[in-house]
Amino acid sequence: MASTFPFAAIVGQDEMTLAIQVVAIDPTVGGVLVLGDRGTGKSTAVRALADLLPPIQVVKGCPYKCDPTKPAEACPVCTPPASIQPAKATKRISETRPVSVVDLPLGATEDRIVGALDLEKALSQGIKEFSPGLLAQAHRGFLYIDEVNLLDDHLVDLLIDVAASGENLVEREGLSIRHPARFVLVGSGNPEEGELRPQLLDRFGLSVNVKTPQDVALRVEVIKRRDAFDKDPLAYKAQWQSENNKLQKRIVKARKALLTVVVDDEMLTLCARLCQQLGTDGLRAELTLLRATRALAAMQGDKAVQPKHLKTIAPLALRHRLRRNPLDDTDSGERVQRCLQDILAT
Repeated sequence: MASTFPFAAIVGQDEMTLAIQVVAIDPTVGGVLVLGDRGTGKSTAVRALADLLPPIQVVKGCPYKCDPTKPAEACPVCTPPASIQPAKATKRISETRPVSVVDLPLGATEDRIVGALDLEKALSQGIKEFSPGLLAQAHRGFLYIDEVNLLDDHLVDLLIDVAASGENLVEREGLSIRHPARFVLVGSGNPEEGELRPQLLDRFGLSVNVKTPQDVALRVEVIKRRDAFDKDPLAYKAQWQSENNKLQKRIVKARKALLTVVVDDEMLTLCARLCQQLGTDGLRAELTLLRATRALAAMQGDKAVQPKHLKTIAPLALRHRLRRNPLDDTDSGERVQRCLQDILAT
């Protein structure tokens, strides 16, 4: 397996790395969409996320990585038949596994994504058995789609359904399988190559625009770090391991602090007024602001969400939810900041 570039060694894309850390702290934020120029480290940052995530406890041998502490959410493999009494049911043995960051290639078929009949067993042994797909692999982890704006429409519909329900239902070839599929959706792409459908765009909690850095010293530093990694990936990764460990500990600490971070009614009102004045549809924007600002406060060690957290998160959470105004060519992130400043001034 190819070695990933150390997350701690990434420089120059602070907004992108911040958004990724926020969803790592609280996956309910809803994922990250990274749009921008080619060669700006989008894929590198997402794939490096795996090194920051603490391992999880799963049911041993479960292909869906079920949580042993949540039997109500068990998959068909972990659920005992109705004929077996609870007292006689097999005890769940847990094991530790790393969190999955699964790549969904653009050329992947629907069978590869949702799963299908295991043809090898069916032909060689006459056994009708389900072969889990990429959605099963991504359960309790991250599903990454590079060039997400080029994804086929029928696959977009499929992902929207699964992302909304948290379950994958497969009914084909005489099989009827329903298994949990809760994952954080991460996408990247170049907006010049096409736009995302609004339904899929709305499923991303945070959106980040990345640009080619114009600072010469920064460009030189990026080139030097990438060249050093390409020469000896394992040695370079070992060099940055302590910094990666610090980031992982920070994420673990922030996760534990989430339940104690206070979000008072004043902050909720501020979020609601901001979304109202910007004209966002529905209430998903307010929920994203609530979760993302709380995660940021926990990451920074603050006991309560403050306006400074909202100033940082608001452009990321709202820029992709604004309706286009053909008479206003202002960057959507700047529009959010401008509106927030007006609200805070009143």
